[in-house]
Amino acid sequence: MKVQIVNKSKHSLPAYSTLFSAGMDLRANISEPIILASGARKLIPTGLFIALPNGYEAQIRPRSGLALKHGISLVNTPGTIDADYRGEIGVILINHSNELFEVNDGERICQMVINKYETVEWDCVNELSITERGTGGFGHTGR
Repeated sequence: MKVQIVNKSKHSLPAYSTLFSAGMDLRANISEPIILASGARKLIPTGLFIALPNGYEAQIRPRSGLALKHGISLVNTPGTIDADYRGEIGVILINHSNELFEVNDGERICQMVINKYETVEWDCVNELSITERGTGGFGHTGR
């Protein structure tokens, strides 16, 4: 699938790291380092703009290495980029650690996965079919 992209960053286009990678790393596109204090969140620009085909979304997800080593994640994970959005891709990083974290220009801050989705049409009914699970949720199976 081809996706139109405008790259106004100083960095190369997002790319898959391995043959079977689902996500592509996105990089911070900043003029000076950004310090994230413990509990702080900040919108980090990427300099990337995309035009997805109808029926597709881009999910912005945390990088596992940043999460494990530094407690860095995304506030709204996964973030969704809709097919009709044409603005710059921004990433809302949050520092869950007790230490300062420095975001540098070109640092890989998240990954982007492209997914197909369906648009639903609601079918209003008076009741739903019965299942073995029924209304059980939130740990009702004891696992």
